[in-house]
Order: sequence, then structure tokens, then C-alpha cells
Amino acid sequence: MSVQESAKVSSAKSPDKSDTEFPKLSAVSEVVAESFDEASGDAFQLPEAAIRWSIRILALVIAVAIWHVLTEYDFNYIMDFGNVPEPAAVLASFIQHIQTSEFFVHIAVSIKRILIGYGFATVFGIVIGLLMGRSKLAEDFFISYIEVLRPIPAVAWIPLAILMWPTEESSIIFITFLGALFPIVLNTALGAEQTPAVLVRAAQSLGASRFKIFWHVVIPSALPSIAAGLAIGMGVSWFSLLAGEIISGQYGIGYFTWDAYSLIEYDNIVVGMLVIGALGTLSTYLVRLITKPFLRWQIVEKD
Repeated sequence: MSVQESAKVSSAKSPDKSDTEFPKLSAVSEVVAESFDEASGDAFQLPEAAIRWSIRILALVIAVAIWHVLTEYDFNYIMDFGNVPEPAAVLASFIQHIQTSEFFVHIAVSIKRILIGYGFATVFGIVIGLLMGRSKLAEDFFISYIEVLRPIPAVAWIPLAILMWPTEESSIIFITFLGALFPIVLNTALGAEQTPAVLVRAAQSLGASRFKIFWHVVIPSALPSIAAGLAIGMGVSWFSLLAGEIISGQYGIGYFTWDAYSLIEYDNIVVGMLVIGALGTLSTYLVRLITKPFLRWQIVEKD
């Protein structure tokens, strides 16, 4: 055997000292490196909720920037921004108002009217909608009222509301109630009407009574539509509140906005509009938050 062959055999039989002492050093190093990469990647990866909220905030920032540019240079093409207040002026006016108790009284009065009118609309709207969705007799009875009254704008109800109700407060609540009622009724009726027939037949085959089918099958099936109607109704109720508070001669964020228009206080007009929008957005979010536990069975993923 040659010297070279003897060296090869010797090296094959006697492993390297480093290999014997650290048999899996390279494998451990790879695992540690991969773990470090994963940890560092997770550390810099933002949650999906944070990304989505960042996009929403960025959209608002872009809108304010466009608003500033249009008012700063008095854009006047198709639309005239010459008399529209700048964002800085509106912000200064808002800061000034939140330092007074009267401004919060306006907000509190409007919230109280919304809660009362929207509360009654929720009860009546869901009950009537469920009846219309499952009974042809109820649908034929209520549909005439709904189709005739629904297109009437809230402003048109003001004179009649003043004549019908004994106080201004009850008139405003009535107009707010009407604004929220129709979206809730129609969405609830649609959800109850589209209850899968196979679920109803399955419950019937198991011996369920009509009431149990209505309670355990129809209502759960209609919950997504009911939740959508409640969210839409909340937004429309704030829209109707502005019209209703024109009646009021004292308080309400809608009255605050209308009074600013009468006094030609452009900054306060925008302040009132933005506050109404913020309150409407917050209340709609609360409605969705309240109805979310009832819709845990519904999983919808967006791209």
C-alpha cells in the first residue's frame, strides 16, 4: 500500500478532533441562525390591524392636505374654495370651542336624542322586519307605509312633526326615529326572507315548532342583515338629526351647525360638520362592536 493510500485510510478511521468534540456544531449554528432570522423578522413585522389603521390615517392626512392646498390657493374651477376655511382655522376654532362647557352640552343633547330615537327604531324596525320577512300578510300590510314614507326627506317632516308632537324635543326625536327606522326594517326583512329553506325543513323534520324555528333558525340566519341595517340606520339617524335640530332654538350639534350658517361663521360650520361625522362614525363603530359577538359563526375573509 502506498503512503498516500495509507494516509487516506488513517484519516478515514480516525475522525478529526473538532468533529468528535463538536459533532453537530454546524447543524446547531444553522438552527440558531434561522431562529435569529425568524425572530428579527417577527420583530419588524407589523400586525395586520396596525397596517390597516395606518392606511386609514394616511387617507385622512391626504384629504386634509388636499383641503389645505385648495383653500390656500383659492381654487375656483367648477367648485369655489375661496370662502372655505382652511384646516388650520377650523382646528383653531375647534380648540376654542372644546374649552367651553356649552359646546359639550350641544354634543350631549344630540347624543341623548340619538339614543332615544335610535333605540325605538331598533325595537320597532327589527320586529316589523322579521314579521315582513316571514309573513306575506305582514309584508303586504307594512310595505305600503314603508314605500310611501321612506322617500320623504327628513327636512320635509319638520312642519308636520311640529304639528304632531307637543314639544320640540319630541319632534326632533321623532324625525331621528324615522331616519333610522327604514334601513333597519328593510335589512331585517331581507335577512329573514332569505333564510335557507333547507334549514327550515331540517328543523321541521326534527319536530321543531313554528316559534322555535323562528327563534333558533330565522333570527340567527337574519343576524348579518340585521347588523348591517343597524349600522346603516345609525348613520342615517345622525343625518336626520341635523334636519330635526333646525327646529330647536337652543341646543344640539345640528343646531350649532345651523346657527353658525345663519351667522356666517364658516369655521364653526365645518367644526359642526366634522363633529357630526366623528360622532356618527364612533356610534356606528360601537353598533358593529356590540353586534360582533352575535356573528362569531360568520367568517368572511377579505383579500
